[in-house]
Amino acid sequence: MKNFYWLFLGFFLAACATKKLPDTALTPPVFEKQMLDTLVVEPTEEETDENTPEETATIEQTLPPYAPSYKRTNDLIHTKLDVRFNWEKEEVIGKASLKLKPLFYPTASLTLDAKGFELKKVALQTATGDQALKYTYDSSQLVINLGRTYTRNEEYTINIEYIARPTSSGGSAAITSNNGLFFINPRKEEGDKPQQIWTQGETEWNSRWFPTIDVPNERTTEEIYITVDKKFVTLSNGLLTTSTNNPDGTRTDYWKMDQPHAPYLFMLAVGEFAVVKDKWRNIELSYYVEPAFKDDARDIFAHTPEMLEFFSTKLGVVYPWPKFAQITVRDYVSGAMENTTAVIFGENEQKHKRELIDNFNDRVVAHEMFHHWFGDYVTTESWPNLTLNEGFANYSEYLWFEHKYGVDEADHHLQTEWEGYFNEAATTVHPLIYFGFKDKEVMFDAHSYNKGGSVLHMLRTYVGDDAFFTALNRYLTKNAGTSVEIHQLRLAFEEVTGEDLNWFFNQWYLAAGHPELTISTSYDANTKEVTLQVAQTQEPKDGVPSIFQLPVNVDVYAGGEKKRHAIFINQREQVFHFPSATEPSLVNFDGDRALLAIVQDDKSNDALVFQFNNAPKYLDRYEALDRLVAAESDQLGDILKKGLKDPSWVIRSLALQNLPEESDDETLKTLEQLAQKDPHSEVRSAALESLSAQGDSTVVDIAKKLVEKDQAYPVIGAALQIINDNDSDEGLVYAQKLEGESNATISAAVGAIYKETGDPKYLPFFQKKLATADGMDAVSLYESYVALVAKASDAEVNTAIETLKGIAKDNRQSLYRRFAATKAIFDLRNSFRSKGAKATTAAADKEKFKAKATELTDILMDIKKTESNPELKSVYERIN
Repeated sequence: MKNFYWLFLGFFLAACATKKLPDTALTPPVFEKQMLDTLVVEPTEEETDENTPEETATIEQTLPPYAPSYKRTNDLIHTKLDVRFNWEKEEVIGKASLKLKPLFYPTASLTLDAKGFELKKVALQTATGDQALKYTYDSSQLVINLGRTYTRNEEYTINIEYIARPTSSGGSAAITSNNGLFFINPRKEEGDKPQQIWTQGETEWNSRWFPTIDVPNERTTEEIYITVDKKFVTLSNGLLTTSTNNPDGTRTDYWKMDQPHAPYLFMLAVGEFAVVKDKWRNIELSYYVEPAFKDDARDIFAHTPEMLEFFSTKLGVVYPWPKFAQITVRDYVSGAMENTTAVIFGENEQKHKRELIDNFNDRVVAHEMFHHWFGDYVTTESWPNLTLNEGFANYSEYLWFEHKYGVDEADHHLQTEWEGYFNEAATTVHPLIYFGFKDKEVMFDAHSYNKGGSVLHMLRTYVGDDAFFTALNRYLTKNAGTSVEIHQLRLAFEEVTGEDLNWFFNQWYLAAGHPELTISTSYDANTKEVTLQVAQTQEPKDGVPSIFQLPVNVDVYAGGEKKRHAIFINQREQVFHFPSATEPSLVNFDGDRALLAIVQDDKSNDALVFQFNNAPKYLDRYEALDRLVAAESDQLGDILKKGLKDPSWVIRSLALQNLPEESDDETLKTLEQLAQKDPHSEVRSAALESLSAQGDSTVVDIAKKLVEKDQAYPVIGAALQIINDNDSDEGLVYAQKLEGESNATISAAVGAIYKETGDPKYLPFFQKKLATADGMDAVSLYESYVALVAKASDAEVNTAIETLKGIAKDNRQSLYRRFAATKAIFDLRNSFRSKGAKATTAAADKEKFKAKATELTDILMDIKKTESNPELKSVYERIN
């Protein structure tokens, strides 16, 4: 679910809260790569004082927390729904017909999840009509007396009529609201925003709009009748069987899903969407977007047919569902959701073709698609086993990048996954299979996603590609249409490899943390031998093993050759010896670059230079360049020049960021070529900025050409800024030409130029852009906006404050937009404080400024108090 974008964003936000900042600054979200400090190695047996008295054992008085799989009493066989909507009251008017039977033991009662319902009828369906049943209801669970005892061989059907009024009782970092079903602009009060209805069922929130057994280890077939105004399009699971126009101007769409799936994967969506059809093999593909994006739909969901073919072939299991639909909706409360056959995405994925240049949606499309095997077809038995859904979906991103864009791009993605996990692990660790949580929602974190995918990559590296994908095929085919726990995955791999893999699964899935390793090497010319010392330095607490068992390949480069040595680390401290006729130029620990570990080694700068030039992996080159930069090596110049021509755009960008202030003519020519011809827009932007910083005489002409010809908005934004830096009048002319562009990067660049004018006449431009800007572009745009607001009339200031407050307090807005609005209010407050302190005219002005600052402080305190996102809350703690 939800591709991990939103959680990863949370770590961006959390990072800025760790700094001590002056009160005049509220730092925007910035990701900081963190390396954990090496901890002290535990003493060897010889160093331990044998006379030290044993510590008194602590005897636990209660059992530790444990979240079990849900006990199933009744088996939900089929769900039939008939729903219509009261937009004004935000109500679902529904009828549900549920077919069940006891799972094994006889029972005379049925418990259903039904959150916040007004029940109109609860009855048993009989041959002669519905028979009313007795029940109790606590607004969360409906307990029905069935009237008699049923055995496992007897089916029965319960009919329920109800009104559901979905409301939120909270949210999490991954899913910001647990409303279950959402009405968007239901009373047409939000300007041009479209009217929509959509659902978000995971974890157990679909029971806010229909009664069910809302647990992941339940499976049911489904049919649903959705009645809406004729202008609306609907989408649900399965196939659209009929669509019937009604006399009252409504239409009823009948969707049918013949294959059982978990209730949290049910979905519906209603709105005025453009629908673009496609096909893969004999499977219908459909892309639902707002009408303005109809021509971009195939680019928004690019490579969908190719992905389906790739995953089906790789897994040896053909996509197992009757259709694959993808839809974008407004104000979505997560990243995306893998509802069976009908994936929901947030509006961030809805971009025009030019906005998708080097900013494509492949990662999230792959993630949600792969769930249709891992999550929908084979489903986690319980939320503690969530990584069996999310870890696989995350790893699909690596598999797709590797297939489509090459291993360098895949390894760069793996690097970002590691960084996200290590950032989280710096403050909290828990097992991947985690039964000890207090709230199931915490499972949607960098462990289940990032670590889960990284562990699968290690497993693939250990057993080999053939065994890895053969085992996945066995896991899917043996467990098709069922719910699973981690042991089914282990057994599939053991059946294929013939090896007991408990050691791997115990330490990576059932224990916490990761190894922290200190590596040192030496060479003995007399014995012609390389010595490798490995110390595991992780602190064995909070369920972290004191010893990890780690199969690792070590590459020794000597005499113009590379020799690989397979080692198995299974001690706290360990020494390995490798023969080598000459002193190695490089000893590269973990030559596969697959190990999820914090590694510190003693490589010299010479070894790092050799590594950059000779080791084969993207991560080898990245590490070497990064460390040489940090060491300010005198060999860095030549490496940076090579880095500018590296196959990976990431390394080209890293080299650009670290060029000296003055470069030679050869480097300047390379920069000019990169700015105009590099295949990646981020490199073109960075090269342009580097040329400008170097004072290159051609940079303005190049910038003007790029504004006219380049298709990528980040490049145009950088070019616009350079034009303005050299001639503000000309920059303003170009800005006015571009202000009609809907792209947030261009809006931010134009806004920065308008800010420099100091003229409030440009405020209407900002007011049009505030609601759509996102990411760091939103932070920049809002900063420029509030700088002009501070110079505007009292009426314009008050309008701006109300607008910003509305965005900051609306949890349907993106995290970046909420942060940007809060920061803008913060900056405006500080501006009024400064004006008050500097006022030398009438005392009335001083009091006016002071009063406005106080008003804004009160607003900030209210935002700080009501914000629910934990990462934003941590950032806002420093506001006073």
